[in-house]
Amino acid sequence: MLPQVPRIDLPIDKDWAWGGATGAGVTVAVVDSGVDAAHPAIGAVERAVALQWDPETSQVTTTEGPHDDLFGHGTACAGIIRRTAPDAAIWSVRVLGSRLTGKGLVFAAGLRWAIKEGARVVNLSLSTGREDYFGLFHEIADEAAFAGVVLVCATNNVPAPTYPAQFSSVISVAAHDGQDPFDIDANPAPPTDFGAPGIDVKVPWLSGSTIVSTGNSFAAPHVTGLVARVLSKHPHLRPYEVKTVLRAVASNAVASNAVASNAGASNAGASNAEVSNAAAQGASNEH
Repeated sequence: MLPQVPRIDLPIDKDWAWGGATGAGVTVAVVDSGVDAAHPAIGAVERAVALQWDPETSQVTTTEGPHDDLFGHGTACAGIIRRTAPDAAIWSVRVLGSRLTGKGLVFAAGLRWAIKEGARVVNLSLSTGREDYFGLFHEIADEAAFAGVVLVCATNNVPAPTYPAQFSSVISVAAHDGQDPFDIDANPAPPTDFGAPGIDVKVPWLSGSTIVSTGNSFAAPHVTGLVARVLSKHPHLRPYEVKTVLRAVASNAVASNAVASNAGASNAGASNAEVSNAAAQGASNEH
C-alpha cells in the first residue's frame, strides 16, 4: 500500500491560500542579472552566485559570493517578490550580463544550480526562443517538478514560443493592467497560465533608485511572491497543486456550473486569451 499524502481541504480562497503567511521559510531564487542587496527595497540576499561562459574552456564557471546587479532587472524582480512575500529568503543567481543577454547554457546551469541547492521557488523573468534548447529546458523543468521546485516564468513579450515558459510543469505569466499584487487572472487558453500586474509598475532599480516599467518580466515576480506565501502556509504542496490553488483564487474564477451555463452565451475564454496576448505584444522589451 502506498503511503498517505496530504489532501487539499476545500474550499480554496485567498485566505486559505496565503492568509497570515509572509513567505517565511521559503527560499526564492531570482535567476536574472543579479540582485542589489544594498537596495532598501530588497533587504538581505541570503545567497548569491554568478555564472558566466568561459570561452577558453567552453565551460560555464560558477562563483559564489556577493555580486552587483549588472542591469537592474534582477533587483526589480526581487523587489516585487518582497512586496508580497516580505519574509522569503532571496537568492540571486546571475546569468545575464550588462546588456540583459546571456548564453542559453549559462541560463540552464544557473537554473540547475538553484534546483540542486534547494530553492523552493525560482523566478525566471527570462527565457530562450531557440528550438535547440527545447529538450534541455524540458528536462530541467521536469527535474524541478520532480524535486518539488516551483518554476515561475514570464512569457515572451512578443507572440512566440519560448522555453521554459511553454512547458505545462511551469507557471507561466503575462502582464495585465491591474495594480493589486494579490489579484491574478487565470488564462483559459494556456500555455500562458496567469495574468498579473506588469504594466506601469514601480520597481527598484540600480543605485537605490526606482523606475516605472512595463513587461511580462514584472508580472512573473508578482506570482512568484504569491507562490512563496502559499508554500509558507502549505509547505506540503507539490508544484501542480500550487498551480491549482492559484487558479482557484484567480479574480476571474467562477463556479464550474456558471462557466457551463455561460459557454453558449459568450466567448469569454477567447476574450481573455486575447487580453493575455495583447499584454505580451504591448509590453516593453524588458523580458
